Amino acid sequence: MFKTLKNDLPAGIVVFLVAIPLCLGVAVASGVPEFSGIVAGIVGGILIGIMSGSPLSVSGPAAGLTSIVAVAVMKLPALDAFFMAVVVSGILQIFIGWMKWGVIGDYIPNSVIKGMLAAIGIILILKQFPHLVGYDRDYEGDMAFIEISGENSFSALLHSINHITPIAVLIGIIGFLILTVYEQKWIKEKKFFQLVSGPLVVVVVGVLINKTVGGLETTLTERDAHLVTIPIVKAGESFFDFFHMPGWHHLSNPDVWMTGLTIALVASLETLLSLEAVDKLDPLKRMSPPNRELIAQGTGNMVSGLLGGLPVTSVIVRSSANVNSGASSKLSTIIHGFLILISVVFFPEWLNMIPKAALAAILIFTGYKLANTKLMVAFYKKGWDQFMPFLITMVSIVMTDLLKGVFIGIAIGLFYVIRNNFRTAVIAVENNGQHLIRIKKDVSFFIKPILKQKMEAIPTNSEVIIDLVAVDFIDQDIIETIQEFMTSAPSQNIRCTLQTNSENKNYFNNI
Repeated sequence: MFKTLKNDLPAGIVVFLVAIPLCLGVAVASGVPEFSGIVAGIVGGILIGIMSGSPLSVSGPAAGLTSIVAVAVMKLPALDAFFMAVVVSGILQIFIGWMKWGVIGDYIPNSVIKGMLAAIGIILILKQFPHLVGYDRDYEGDMAFIEISGENSFSALLHSINHITPIAVLIGIIGFLILTVYEQKWIKEKKFFQLVSGPLVVVVVGVLINKTVGGLETTLTERDAHLVTIPIVKAGESFFDFFHMPGWHHLSNPDVWMTGLTIALVASLETLLSLEAVDKLDPLKRMSPPNRELIAQGTGNMVSGLLGGLPVTSVIVRSSANVNSGASSKLSTIIHGFLILISVVFFPEWLNMIPKAALAAILIFTGYKLANTKLMVAFYKKGWDQFMPFLITMVSIVMTDLLKGVFIGIAIGLFYVIRNNFRTAVIAVENNGQHLIRIKKDVSFFIKPILKQKMEAIPTNSEVIIDLVAVDFIDQDIIETIQEFMTSAPSQNIRCTLQTNSENKNYFNNI
């Protein structure tokens, strides 16, 4: 594993820098202490990183669970009851993985996965632009179209233009330019720039600009200064005072089990989706074992709950940043987890100097690479049966949330699969007054309209062969349709011949 350290160390640092504000933002939006988000980030990086079979996936607190967590925190009698629910969700996830239900992820069409990646890219651009200009009303890491503040992704973007902080804009623009330069081929070939990653340079430059020009510490928005804000141990406090333990006596509360089940199901779905997406981004196209991942996620959620942390999932934003930073193995994920732990213990003050605009520039650049126009053009050229599920998935996720958008995309993809399957199931050809109706596949009632249309098109005084040789299963509706046609055919002077195989000839013994 350590052979890839030259790639994984810079990537781990980048993911660490991106993960810190996301962990804090998800915690704030969920209504739990900020440190709960940090705990989840540490567990997701170190423990799940070690147990996972995915080389590039990064786990941590996910924005997709924010609404579930916020409702659970209000509904359950105490915060320790919620952490008990997180422990329960972990146990249930381990059971799901042990039952090998992770195979569900294999049934998600490639067009939907690619649409999801493009949507994540667009969302990153929409959501991070306000932070790029210093407008921090929404929390970092929010992925939902309707924000907690009541605004949506587009209105928040428009409002941010009226609340521009010049220093933040300067940091953001310079950061984006640095990342663009780092993409140049001659830069990538230099060994120094391979060791010192572009995102790290963006963060350092952002800190230096703010310290030189000054202003972001006192530029307050609705929530806080435009800087990362990690909790700091105060005089008379201990680092361990930040941890919260679950209340085991709450196991008798049915709401704890229902919350745990809900978290387990949603977290498992998000993890499987993220895993499929990251495998698509992997330059080496490695395949991650989904059931092992679910067991790793379940173990992570158990430990996170025991330490007072948020539930965790595989997170596509962090994973995308990991891939784009050149990670080679899961060592980068583990490094990012250890860096979170070390930073909050020993030097949180240093991280609290990082401007959010610098991190926004990194995420916007990640979004730009995910939502590139070449991908959209490529799917358009593949035909409507590929382009429409891709497009509708992308739009649906941007306008709703990840899970809803994916389910909509799967439904559209299923529609095109069914349509294409049944359009090619029945072939009708004609040669000198002789007609052939050939059915090529197992036949369900879905092809009944197509079959009737082909039969009704047969003119009078014709000969027709109905070929069922390639069919093993025939739905009763189709049998009756064929029987009705063959019964009425003599009245139109249509001579019918039925060709069957040994498997289906018994269906037509009465003809």
